[in-house]
Amino acid sequence: MATVSEWIEGARPRTLPNAIAPVLAGVAATVELDAFTWWQSLLALLVALALIIGVNFANDYSDGIRGTDEHRVGPLRLVGSGVAKPKAVLTAALVSLGAAGVLGLGLVAASGRWWLLAVGAVCIVGAWFYTGGKRPYGYAGFGEIAVFCFFGLAAVLGTVYVQAGRISWYALGCAVAIGCLSTGVLTANNLRDIPTDTESGKRTLAVRLGDAGTRRLYLGLVLVPFVVTVAFGITKPLLLLGLLAAGLLIVPTRAVLGGKTGPGLIPVLRDTGMAMLAWAVLTGIGLIAG
Repeated sequence: MATVSEWIEGARPRTLPNAIAPVLAGVAATVELDAFTWWQSLLALLVALALIIGVNFANDYSDGIRGTDEHRVGPLRLVGSGVAKPKAVLTAALVSLGAAGVLGLGLVAASGRWWLLAVGAVCIVGAWFYTGGKRPYGYAGFGEIAVFCFFGLAAVLGTVYVQAGRISWYALGCAVAIGCLSTGVLTANNLRDIPTDTESGKRTLAVRLGDAGTRRLYLGLVLVPFVVTVAFGITKPLLLLGLLAAGLLIVPTRAVLGGKTGPGLIPVLRDTGMAMLAWAVLTGIGLIAG
């Protein structure tokens, strides 16, 4: 039976910036629109956290029962390592995704924007079928697109729209920037796993692009937010604060472009996530103060 610390590690807390950063950026864009409501913002954050924990447990379960995680490098896999039974991990995934659904329903009901239920349903279905089902889209190379859409566009713009009833160019720019950084985290993860994914038949985008192509993709993804920052700075100079987050990407970018493999890429996921969180905070300060 898995210990509490193993369950926490299995939830992959290092991925939480992927849920926190988009909501922070969305909240800042909502404040800029003079439509901020604290409890709706809190609900949006809880939905995002429950969703990412749910997808992490769902991935652990689905990859584990397929045998994909047997020789995986990286954080503890509960099913693949044998420390937890598949049924227990499946239950954790369903509870987390169910909590995201209930919290999302409350948020939509409070806002009266009922069509957003369809968006929430797509997010939950997408979380499951990333590695679940007979033909998981994460195994076919579409995981990066899903992360960009769900933890970039949907998370940021959903946070804004549910409160303001509209979006702004700043909100859209934040959504693209956060989506690229979040996708960068997954790209680094899949770069690390190219050997084992290739062996198990998992055709991720990294496997399709190859080692060199995936490293170039990572570089392109982490550059986009700073192009957005410079564009923002034309109208709101304080938004140039976001450029400070670039310092946190020096080490991970060197690791990726320098040819690091396997365990050498594990810190890249953490560092990219922290850079994303820093970009969201700094950009949020610029939006609110400006």
